[in-house]
Amino acid sequence: MNKDEHGTEMNNLPEEHTKVHMEEERSDDVIPFRDVFGSKTDEEIVQMCHDGDTHAEEYLLNKYKNFVRSKARSYFLIGADHEDIVQEGMIGLYKSIRDYKPEKLSSFRAFAELCITRQIITAIKTATRQKHIPLNSYVSLNKPLYDEESDRTLLDIIMEGGAGNPEDMIINQEDLGNIHQKINEVLSGLEQEVLSAYLDGKSYQEIAETLGRHVKSIDNALQRVKRKLEKYLEENGRF
Repeated sequence: MNKDEHGTEMNNLPEEHTKVHMEEERSDDVIPFRDVFGSKTDEEIVQMCHDGDTHAEEYLLNKYKNFVRSKARSYFLIGADHEDIVQEGMIGLYKSIRDYKPEKLSSFRAFAELCITRQIITAIKTATRQKHIPLNSYVSLNKPLYDEESDRTLLDIIMEGGAGNPEDMIINQEDLGNIHQKINEVLSGLEQEVLSAYLDGKSYQEIAETLGRHVKSIDNALQRVKRKLEKYLEENGRF
C-alpha cells in the first residue's frame, strides 16, 4: 500500500470517485438521500460509509461539494483548468471519508478540510515537478505561512495587512507588504470589489447583481485579476 507525502495511506481510488462526482453542483434541497441522512451527524454517516453504505457516501460527497469548490477557488495553477483543482479536492474529500477515525477527537468537517487542502497542494506540487514549472507559477491565496497545517494564510495577511513571526515565516514581511500594495496598485476599483466578493464565496450572478454589472463583466474582471496577480508573482519570483 502506498502513502502520499503526508503519510496518508493511498489505495487505488475507484474511477467513479474521480469522475462521477464532478457533475453540476446540486443545491442543498436536492442533495440525494437528504431525507434519509439529514438528521444524522456527519460522524454517524461516515461510520455508515465504513459499513458499506454507498448511499451514505454519495450523500456526504454531494453535501460537501460546495465546500470543496469554495476551497478550490483559492488556488490557481497556470495551464490547468479550475475543474482539475476541484476534482483533486473531491479526491481529498473521498480520502477523508475513507480514512476518518472518530477516536482522533476531531470533527469530520475539520478532517475533511485538512484532507481536501492537502490533496490540492500535493497535486499542484506534483504538476509543477512533472512539467518542470517552478513553484512560483501557482498562486494560493490560502497558502499557509508556516506549514501546510497552519491556520495562518497569505489571504489573512493580504486582507488584514498584519505580520507573522519573522523567524518562522516562509514569506517575509517585505514580500507581504509588496503583494498587499501591488494588489491595490494593479487592480482597478471594480476588480478589487469583484475579487473581494468572489473570495467571500459569492457566485458570479450574485456579484453581478450587487455591482449592477453583467455576469460576463464579472468573469472578465476575475480573469484580469488572475492574470495581473500571476504576472506580478512571476516577475518578482514570489512563491
